[in-house]
Amino acid sequence: MDRNNELLRLAQPLVLPAPGIAARALKVTSSVVPWLIIGGLLWAGLFVKPAAVGSTVQPPVLETRDRMFGVAAPGDGRVWLAGSGGKIVAVAPDGGLSLLASGTDRTLQDVAAWDARHGIAVGNDGVIVTTADGGRTWSAASDVPRSEVANKLTRVRVAEGGRAVVVGEMGAILASDDFGASWRRLRDEEDVAWNDVALLDARELRVVGEFGRMLVSHDSGASWREAKAPVETSLMAVAFRDARHGVAVGLDGVVVTTEDGGDSWRLAETGIHDHLLDIAWDASGARWIGAGVLGRWVSAPEDAKVWSTGRVDEHDLSWHTRVLPAGGELWFAGAGVGRWDGSRWQPLVK
Repeated sequence: MDRNNELLRLAQPLVLPAPGIAARALKVTSSVVPWLIIGGLLWAGLFVKPAAVGSTVQPPVLETRDRMFGVAAPGDGRVWLAGSGGKIVAVAPDGGLSLLASGTDRTLQDVAAWDARHGIAVGNDGVIVTTADGGRTWSAASDVPRSEVANKLTRVRVAEGGRAVVVGEMGAILASDDFGASWRRLRDEEDVAWNDVALLDARELRVVGEFGRMLVSHDSGASWREAKAPVETSLMAVAFRDARHGVAVGLDGVVVTTEDGGDSWRLAETGIHDHLLDIAWDASGARWIGAGVLGRWVSAPEDAKVWSTGRVDEHDLSWHTRVLPAGGELWFAGAGVGRWDGSRWQPLVK
């Protein structure tokens, strides 16, 4: 019987609210819901605090977009890199990377070190920063001589006793004798870019720059004379292995050598026309080593007469503004940074 009653009840027609009542209910609901949503959002914005989910993602110390124009070995097993955005990176012996607080956002063109504590970096807009605590902190030099036209500083070289010489645009040749605390101009301003300087000893300076121009000073920059280069191509770097034997490199694959301390130079044959941007003497390998565009390297024995050339890696065509022999390895810095042992290229960022 109960089952039959239930079936009869289910068979009854569904009784719906009157049309007027349903319309009024729908209208009320439609008008209230938006205000409920707005009120909920306001409450959440005022009273709900976001909870941290995991740790903050930090950018890598060295990124593929970074351009590291300078490289130095402070003598404690580390390597310093300096470049775009004022970035200075320390590479530990185990390959670990750490960012040093340079205190500037100006692009740095070069970095050098007197020892494990004292270092210096130079760059755009006449910036010069120094450290006396192994790179943990850096301070900007004040009263650096400036031009009203351009002030990019491209290279810094250091010597014992806190001596440093910097070269750059508008004829800038600047010197310091106190680890970069104070600076003086060694030569009047002129419309030429000096690209590198070699410090042979306490008094001997050799400078190279645009259009094959070369300068010689025998008295720490008190006086200068022009040396005649066998090319009119811009020279980008110069290095000496002793007081008499030196090499300079430049655009279009140019290599020039000297055996008399830079008084006279001769053109060497390399067989290439790729721009060369740096040259260094590798004492441990008893060879000259140079770097340039398209991953190019050049090398020669100590007499610098016969040059060989190649690329650090056939798949890496980066340009390199610096090459540094350090710890039995060759460091290349520029659009790509890495180590090269003569056969294997090990980039820091892949």
